[in-house]
Amino acid sequence: MGTIEKFNSHIMPTYGRFDVVMESGESRTATDESGKTYVDFGSGIGTNSLGFCNEHWVEAVCAQAHRIQHTSNYYYTKVQADFASRLCEYTGYSKMFFGNSGAEANECAIKLARKYSFDKYGKEAGRNIIITLVNSFHGRTLATLSATGQEVFHNYFFPFVEGFVNVEPNNTDDLKAKLSEYKGKVCAVMFELIQGEGGVCALDKEFVKAIFEECGKDDILTICDEVQTGVGRTGTFLASEQYEVKPDITTLAKGLAGGIPIGVCLADEKCADVLTKGTHGSTFGGNPICCAGGNAVLDTVLEKGFLDEVTQKGYYIWQKLIDHPEVAGISGLGLMIGISFKNKKAADVCKACLDNGLLTLTAKEKLRLLPPLTITYEEIDKGIEIIKKVLEEKE
Repeated sequence: MGTIEKFNSHIMPTYGRFDVVMESGESRTATDESGKTYVDFGSGIGTNSLGFCNEHWVEAVCAQAHRIQHTSNYYYTKVQADFASRLCEYTGYSKMFFGNSGAEANECAIKLARKYSFDKYGKEAGRNIIITLVNSFHGRTLATLSATGQEVFHNYFFPFVEGFVNVEPNNTDDLKAKLSEYKGKVCAVMFELIQGEGGVCALDKEFVKAIFEECGKDDILTICDEVQTGVGRTGTFLASEQYEVKPDITTLAKGLAGGIPIGVCLADEKCADVLTKGTHGSTFGGNPICCAGGNAVLDTVLEKGFLDEVTQKGYYIWQKLIDHPEVAGISGLGLMIGISFKNKKAADVCKACLDNGLLTLTAKEKLRLLPPLTITYEEIDKGIEIIKKVLEEKE
């Protein structure tokens, strides 16, 4: 029995997989079981921030695995303390909670926001509504699916969690109307600065400014989901830096530990002590091996000039593709890029790129590129050559 047949015989069919069995990876190149190689423009949906098996990252993870792999959160570990300290110090947040995924980080943010209002205004106030944006994506758990503003995900699993209201992105009038309609009942506004799964769509700075201004009037918390945009993906460590705002709560995951499971909910001073003993938890959260991987990622991403290079590489990709006759437009920031086409379907382009040795992604009707942050210009050129070849092929 081959790998794919064995796989499909025992694993639930929840993903639309390509018929490729990945065997190994090095730097920004993956190799399948037949020996075929692929340039990586997807980084495991933005998780392999340093590429495959980065030497410094591997050494850090293996050294921690040899030392102690898990303790549970009944105990302290130095690696978790060191990682949390570095992350808080760099981002300017007061405290954090460790989980294992973006969905868990967002679940934590939802609970934190609701408890903040519960503690301050009382249960009777019913101040528990969280406003999210149409076209958003916040995870696959019941609560984060409920928060997600895409009807395509709102099926099968009824009843969904109550207390979420959607606002049209970049529509300040709609935001103000919903805040007025639910005045005194809203505890937070939750948003992605760039809607990744929603099509790599960036929010307007004026709209983001309006969110903060309106929330500031009524002690409403701001929650920024940076699961995909964070950890240098957009050219700054947090995308919020480019919007010149600091949310009360920021969530991170994906690229933070370089390809192993992690999720983080960062809280400012106002929210730092809301979640108290027994109100939240995670068996694997803050796992020593994941924290070691996270420290290795920070070692690289926070090096002087590294994030500037991410911005430059993103701009380089734009320049190489924006004038192609089949390209209708490009969106995103840094190395988070969405490409729309005039005639081709993104899914078909993604599959053809794979056949030609390039790993890409899709987001709605766009081809999505999330290369490792360490990708070289030579590798970018090789990938761009494949994309252009695919775009120029006859139907």
